[in-house]
Amino acid sequence: YLGTTITNQTSFRRKMKRKLNSGNVCYHSVQHLLSFRLLSKNTKITIYKIIILLVVLYGCETSSLTLREEHTLRVFENRVLRKTFGPKRVEVTGGWTKLHTEELHNLYSSPNIIRMIKSRRMRWTGYVARMGEPLGRPRCRWVDNIKMDLREI
Repeated sequence: YLGTTITNQTSFRRKMKRKLNSGNVCYHSVQHLLSFRLLSKNTKITIYKIIILLVVLYGCETSSLTLREEHTLRVFENRVLRKTFGPKRVEVTGGWTKLHTEELHNLYSSPNIIRMIKSRRMRWTGYVARMGEPLGRPRCRWVDNIKMDLREI
């Protein structure tokens, strides 16, 4: 499906590493845009969703994730979002701290990467369930034509 091979072997860990490496390559290609202070938060989120997230999620519908792989994906997402939104200024001390996970997800305000994978998997399951069903009106067979002719006569 979509350029990936569906097997019953558990070679997903290698595929996951390959996808995350591709996601890192995409991130580093647009890093200058994501760290640019003049771009709005919504523009940065759109760039993240369209360029980076789609590369990482490509063909994820056929995979079953373990807890370790879910954790790896969350770490990747949090790392990219932290670098995108930058540090937070502490008013009391005047220093900078990194954003905590809850603050990141409040700023991002979209479903996390695991939730997106699960929703895509459910959508793909619907496609697979409907594969055997014929589309449109049933074809008129020769036997059906004979039955119609007998009714008319």
